[in-house]
Amino acid sequence: MKIGFIGVGYMGRHMARNILNGGHDLTIFDISKDAAEELLSLGATWATSPGQAAEASDVVFTSLPRPQDVEEVVAGEGGILSGARSGTAYFDLSTTDPATIERIANQAEAKGVRILDAPVSGGTAGADNATLCVMVGGDRDAYDEFKAVLDLIGDKVMYCGDLGAGAVCKIVNNLIGLSTGVLLSEAFTLGIKAGVDAETLFTAVAGSSGATQAMQGFPNGIFKRNFDPGFQLDLATKDVGLATQLGRELRVPMEMSNIAQQRYITAQNEGWGRLSAGAVARIQEERSGVEIAPPD
Repeated sequence: MKIGFIGVGYMGRHMARNILNGGHDLTIFDISKDAAEELLSLGATWATSPGQAAEASDVVFTSLPRPQDVEEVVAGEGGILSGARSGTAYFDLSTTDPATIERIANQAEAKGVRILDAPVSGGTAGADNATLCVMVGGDRDAYDEFKAVLDLIGDKVMYCGDLGAGAVCKIVNNLIGLSTGVLLSEAFTLGIKAGVDAETLFTAVAGSSGATQAMQGFPNGIFKRNFDPGFQLDLATKDVGLATQLGRELRVPMEMSNIAQQRYITAQNEGWGRLSAGAVARIQEERSGVEIAPPD
């Protein structure tokens, strides 16, 4: 199958490599050709624009940082719609809001291009190991047609419903996980300042009702002061913002989510946007006067 892939950064390069290893003809584009070197060495073809990648493909995937990037890559000058043929399918693997997906779909309809939102969850490790959860919204026939390709990037591929349903599922998922991260920083600084060391707290909570997936990265992350980006804080801030924005649009009260969003914005303002999302805990550490780390 002829497949286009646009955006081969932290997440995209792993997903694109797994598609390529699945035996497909892959045409790629990124704003930085350096990011594509590994894929090109493995046999991918370079495109000079998203439109050229689409022109060579039966289905196109994007993995991009922000909704505005997605909209520009699809509908801007030299974008996917400039090269896609009628019947082409397009899956956005990014975390994008439903309104953006709807606008893109309205423009694509005139060209006969099928649009599906398919955000992924599982971080760079999941992308590398093809163990992502892929949440798909849009045309069911297109989903069924390209399900085998989606299976190359994730082992939990699911159809969520109509266009935008995948985006909603991903926004809800990220809101839960990222807000929990803020609460964990408060809980652990409380316990440590009360005299219990971080590792004992972790073991106690991990074996009790407070156990949560959001804390599983602590031993190799914050305990070791390791904030290397698997999922950047800038993207986390964007994702929590998508949730609060959707809440305003739907008139859903989001008091706790707004507090979490402000904590991530504060961390951004400290210049930590390119660190991992877990760096948000450093705000709580500074305010409480303790580090979430084992004693020296």
